[in-house]
Amino acid sequence: MDKVIITAAITGSRMMRDIAPYIPITPGEITQSAIECWEAGAAVVHIHVRDPETGLGSQDLDLFRQVVEPLREKTDLVICLTTSGIPGRNLPIDERLAPLTLKPELASFDAGSINLGSGVFSNPPEFLDEAARRMKEEGVKPEIEAFDLGMIMTALRMRDEGKLEDPLHFQFVLGTPSGAPATPKSFLHFYEHIPENATWSNIGIGWRQLHMAMMALIMGGHIRVGMEDNIYLRHGVMAKTNAELVERVVRICREYGREIATPDEARTILGLRKR
Repeated sequence: MDKVIITAAITGSRMMRDIAPYIPITPGEITQSAIECWEAGAAVVHIHVRDPETGLGSQDLDLFRQVVEPLREKTDLVICLTTSGIPGRNLPIDERLAPLTLKPELASFDAGSINLGSGVFSNPPEFLDEAARRMKEEGVKPEIEAFDLGMIMTALRMRDEGKLEDPLHFQFVLGTPSGAPATPKSFLHFYEHIPENATWSNIGIGWRQLHMAMMALIMGGHIRVGMEDNIYLRHGVMAKTNAELVERVVRICREYGREIATPDEARTILGLRKR
């Protein structure tokens, strides 16, 4: 089996400190947390930024720059920038895609619309077409986030139309309130529909994070952990840092006998070129 690529999803865009007291908010906190995850074994960091005044997610290009530039200076991490904005607020297309001008190696590509919480996370065809076009133009590989099977089918159709290029890279997002549940049956249903040459990683939301990580571990895939998706280290015990979540899964992978990919090994596995 390939080595395991560990992705750390540092902060997300919605969860506030009344619920997640240790979640990074400012660019400095996000950067430091990403560096700690790199030191713990993460090869990829999935980056949202937040307005330091309100704590809410933002697509402000300067905030992204304040995170990306020091990470490139101090680490060799693969940087994946979000294009989602704040689900439910559905920012304009240009604002959502602004981080692509920083030329990350990966960027999120949420391949369809879905209800999240009390709102709709809108990813209509015109957004997906423009995101695919600009990612290709900037040399950014889409990380295809699939919350349900329809999103996988949309990505495959876009590939057939020449809008996305093989080999595709999927991020299965399992356990959101209105998406596919975080169960082995759901995971296998997703897995059976992706091309043989595709790479993939698994996300489990909340307490299911470790369950879905174990499915990826035994099936030869890759793993995403982090406070964007889960704030608990174990039942009733909050993680105080993202690095704690990385350290736990790194330890389990090594006990199982799968070694951890370095950032450059992750680039080889995913077909990326280092910036």
